[in-house]
Amino acid sequence: MKQSEEQREWVASLLLLDYWLLGSAILLFCVGLATIYSATLGWKVNFFARQFVWGFFSAFAFLVTLRIGHSRLLRWGHLIYGICLLALAGLLISGHVTRGAQSWYIFGPLRLQPAEFAKVGLALFLSRFLFRHPPKELTTFLWALALAGAGGALILLQPDMGSALVYGFMTLIALFVSGAPWRYIAGLLGCLLASFPLVWLFLADYQKLRLLTFFDPSIDPLGAGYNVIQSRIAVGSGGLLGKGFLAGTQSKLRFLPEPHTDFAFSVFAEEFGFIGGAIMIALYVLLIWRMVKIGLAAKDVRAKVLVAMLSAWFWLQATESIMMSVGLAPVTGLPLPFVSYGGSSLLASAIALACVESVHLSTLKKYE
Repeated sequence: MKQSEEQREWVASLLLLDYWLLGSAILLFCVGLATIYSATLGWKVNFFARQFVWGFFSAFAFLVTLRIGHSRLLRWGHLIYGICLLALAGLLISGHVTRGAQSWYIFGPLRLQPAEFAKVGLALFLSRFLFRHPPKELTTFLWALALAGAGGALILLQPDMGSALVYGFMTLIALFVSGAPWRYIAGLLGCLLASFPLVWLFLADYQKLRLLTFFDPSIDPLGAGYNVIQSRIAVGSGGLLGKGFLAGTQSKLRFLPEPHTDFAFSVFAEEFGFIGGAIMIALYVLLIWRMVKIGLAAKDVRAKVLVAMLSAWFWLQATESIMMSVGLAPVTGLPLPFVSYGGSSLLASAIALACVESVHLSTLKKYE
């Protein structure tokens, strides 16, 4: 009897979801489906159908995560993060190599990228850890960095600089929101800047070339700079209103590389122009604004840090991917949340979104 009452209460709580947040994510997913369909029309592999199926799995994962609730997930944060670290370590032994990165497990037709799910694991673990051990003292500050850095180090070994950048930014935001002294954060940023020459020595040749061609694509116009040049052409040729759906030439004539993943924004901007690109950016602004609003309203410090980290993840990936498409940021291969093709990215994003919605429902309940 009690269980059925709880179920009815949970179903009723679905009416209280932040539908501005949920709606913006769904619209972005629909934009992504249209972009993937256009970008891969005529290809042997039906990426549109695959992404559509992943959408159903992601919707199911969203509901399951929402039913479990962020409070339970926070209690399991250390276990979830530990499993993610094991999965990342296992990649170094048996991971599949694609485009120079050993980042995927392949099970028949199924490809999984643990780094995407580890972003959720890191957010859950670090939110709980920083609540129990506030980074007010240097010792706890360094412990938080070391524990978060374990995941980042495993990501760098793949190597995947883009995901490592997201991990670092999420960690920085978590430390800031949980009240770390400014002198510690400033010292950390100073050390990162000072270590860049050392980091450069450990970068793979293709990663160095990506950074160099960011400043001057003409250095390698038929290699690393080719992607940026073709992406700029695609975005610029869209004009104000675009060439129309399915009428983009850069993707149809195969000039634009990875049009369904890395350069999904370029495909969309070419077909729907400046207006279409502005609408997509507005959807991301709405998505992240609602996330930040939910985080600010939360009374639980753990929930506040959790939402801040997830917001930082979405903001950085959306900003970097869009800026990369117009040549204002280096090519990192980060997916555009809810838009770029990729089951792991979509599934992890849906789980993150459910955590934020769970915080929202919990805050409403406390106010009542």
